[in-house]
Amino acid sequence: MSAAPNTATPEVNELIDLLSTLQAELGDLIRSRETLEVQLKENTIVKDEFDTLSEDAKVYKLTGPVLLPQSKAEAETNVNTRLDFIKKEIERVEKNIAAKQENIMENRNKLAAMSAPPQQAA
Repeated sequence: MSAAPNTATPEVNELIDLLSTLQAELGDLIRSRETLEVQLKENTIVKDEFDTLSEDAKVYKLTGPVLLPQSKAEAETNVNTRLDFIKKEIERVEKNIAAKQENIMENRNKLAAMSAPPQQAA
């Protein structure tokens, strides 16, 4: 007589737990990428605003509750540096997402192979 449908081997349960963990990690990576995309858009808007300003325009930086004067060149450099950093972080997170998705697919295939009934030779 075969085992009850709800009972699974420890290996299958372990694989299911691993898949759940990998799915949670993938969700975290996707949320991280979304946050980075928002930051990229915000900083791109700031960069576009700098492009419309004249060279002698006054630029201020918010430090705590105080607005401090800052040179336009320094502010542009800061924004460009931030944009470069965000773009690199997005690339890194996307590589991690791809690797995590591949790992999930491999483990799903293992689970499917373990869950499939054994084939009888004809």
